[in-house]
Amino acid sequence: MGLPIISADERMKQTRGVKALILGPPGVGKTSLLRTIDPASTLFVDLEAGDLAVQDVRVDQMRPGTWEECRDLACFLAGPNLNVRPKDQYGQEHYDRAVARFGSADALSKYSTIFVDSITVAGRLCFNWCEHQPESYNAKGEKNLLGTYGLHGRELIQWITRLQHARAQNVVFVALLEEKEDDFKRKSWAMQVDGAKAGREMPGIVDCVLTMAIIRPEDGEPFRAFVTDPANPYGFPAKDRSGRLDQMEKPHLGDLFAKLNDTNTARGQSAKTAPRAAA
Repeated sequence: MGLPIISADERMKQTRGVKALILGPPGVGKTSLLRTIDPASTLFVDLEAGDLAVQDVRVDQMRPGTWEECRDLACFLAGPNLNVRPKDQYGQEHYDRAVARFGSADALSKYSTIFVDSITVAGRLCFNWCEHQPESYNAKGEKNLLGTYGLHGRELIQWITRLQHARAQNVVFVALLEEKEDDFKRKSWAMQVDGAKAGREMPGIVDCVLTMAIIRPEDGEPFRAFVTDPANPYGFPAKDRSGRLDQMEKPHLGDLFAKLNDTNTARGQSAKTAPRAAA
């Protein structure tokens, strides 16, 4: 039996969540973005253990503390990967174990957004786990750092990709942004995460990459904004697959999701202007 054709009308009716990567320096207010979405329909995956800024927000929370728990949670939230053997990682048997651990998957129907804070910490947990795997040692039992980084890159990207397959939910990945300087004193901005593979490949996995920053115009007061256009004058990482966002958007996830899912707005219709964003 061949693959069924999904008609245009059926496809347009299907629920598909936004997959977004939010980058920003420490203290800019990334975790506080939880205040801009409905807490009753949000699951907060707190890897940072730094929820002081949102301790009064009535949001459901999960706190994985090991890489094994992170993998089980991703399989539970996104379902099994049907492209691998049942006994493989993220396969059907892995999913069955995750359901037995976390409870009925029916409970996930209440969540429209999964907020993962942060990829930076997930990368550290992953690296610590990889350091103790056989691939991190050579035949003499000596440390093999290249093997560690290779395993780390594959593990972390596989985890991010599994979460990205939570098709009906919005998935927000948060990560620290750091300024780097090369040997020629040229400065650039990049996601802070162990290893180069995740930082290089993750922007291609998600729908949009937004840098949350404090913009300091030459005239007027500083303001916080999402920078969405890769052609921005600050060199911030950015990507907008939808073509519906302005060059800067106010840092409000609820409004952002609504704009990205507005099928009445044609792709490329945005003027890519840079409006003053509210704090």
